[in-house]
Amino acid sequence: MKKKFLLVAILLLTNSVIFAQDLVQSGPMVGYSTMREVLLWVQTTKTAEVYFEYFEKENPNQRFKTEKYTTQMKYGFVAKLVANKVLPGKKYSYRLFVDGKEVQRDYPMEFQSQTLWQWRTDPPEVSFAIGSCTYVNEERFDRPGKPYGSDFDIFKSILKKGPDFMLWLGDNTYLREADWNSRTGFLHRYTHTRSLPELQPLLASTHHYAIWDDHDFGPNNADSSFALKNTASEIFKLFWGNPTYDVIDKGGITGYFQWADLDFFLLDNRYYRTSNNNFTGTREMLGKAQIDWLINALASSNAPFKFIAVGGQVLNSEAMYENYATFPKEQKYLLNKIREARIEGVIFLDGDRHHTALSRMQESNDVYPLYDLTCSSLTAGSNNNREKLNVYKLEETLVGQHNFGILTVSGPRKERVLNIKILDKNGNELWTKDIKAQDLKYK
Repeated sequence: MKKKFLLVAILLLTNSVIFAQDLVQSGPMVGYSTMREVLLWVQTTKTAEVYFEYFEKENPNQRFKTEKYTTQMKYGFVAKLVANKVLPGKKYSYRLFVDGKEVQRDYPMEFQSQTLWQWRTDPPEVSFAIGSCTYVNEERFDRPGKPYGSDFDIFKSILKKGPDFMLWLGDNTYLREADWNSRTGFLHRYTHTRSLPELQPLLASTHHYAIWDDHDFGPNNADSSFALKNTASEIFKLFWGNPTYDVIDKGGITGYFQWADLDFFLLDNRYYRTSNNNFTGTREMLGKAQIDWLINALASSNAPFKFIAVGGQVLNSEAMYENYATFPKEQKYLLNKIREARIEGVIFLDGDRHHTALSRMQESNDVYPLYDLTCSSLTAGSNNNREKLNVYKLEETLVGQHNFGILTVSGPRKERVLNIKILDKNGNELWTKDIKAQDLKYK
């Protein structure tokens, strides 16, 4: 009789675990990290009560819980909860509970708080992944023919490199014709991409930050005239975990975050953008308000490397497709302001182009070189564009296959060095380059 009751209890426990698993649509995902709080994200399959339990890996007996939140269909069944009892420089394990039942995963669920190094030690080594252009196939909504997305195991390769966080550089999902004319369509597409099985382990233990480009904003080449741009902003903020959005109070997704001694400026190249075909007035990609905020923020930064993330290429000298050279007056305004303010340590990061390339621009010996690292594509179709007319490109850095970047900043506080590695879908190195912070200063 005891064996029978034990068997029933085991079956009930097993069923409850399976039921809890079935209530999770995608995630959990780790969002921003600070010294005192970390964002945790998850999406359920239907209305459910969600919370997280977390604990220091070195002290598992002391456990903390986030607030509880009931997911709603109106908001895509998404929950964004803050772990607000963390201490600086700690690594944590966490658990997800849905309707009171723990969700099991066969991969780690971990996060870290940022280190309090100021006035104490040199800044810690920082490693982060970059990439853009993630297309996940869905046959009934895709164009007929060969699937456009492939090599989804690239996300497992990124995870194996163990970055502290990943910075997504736009086109992080691809809205289709059936998606971009309704809020329902936006929710479906973001949900479908976020639910990719190969992506889940990376989401669970690597912190994530993001900007957008046209395909996760609206139709191809979408601009400020897009009627649902406020819906686009709403859904983007719902599915990503940046610490700030719309810092210029204009409605877009402009943001900022800091990791160790590095500053990241997240720009919006869509919400304020003039149509590619409109030449009747002032042409803008970023808009004066956003650029002026950026220059002021850069001027306030003491970071040895100031990473500016933009959806499209900034330094390509050839005006083609949607790069910044197609907005020459505004491009000149931005670059002139950076020089005029004598801002040091600038590195542009962008995607969009479905190939990878590093550009280097130095107007004279009196200024340091500006770098623009384009990193694309993760899973969307790739190409072998050679950027023939781009006078700034470094020929040896052109990559025409699925790839991602791992950027590592290391060394003493006054001698920081940035190492860039571009890797293929399997994590094999394609090229590497070191840039010293000292070489990005005015003489």
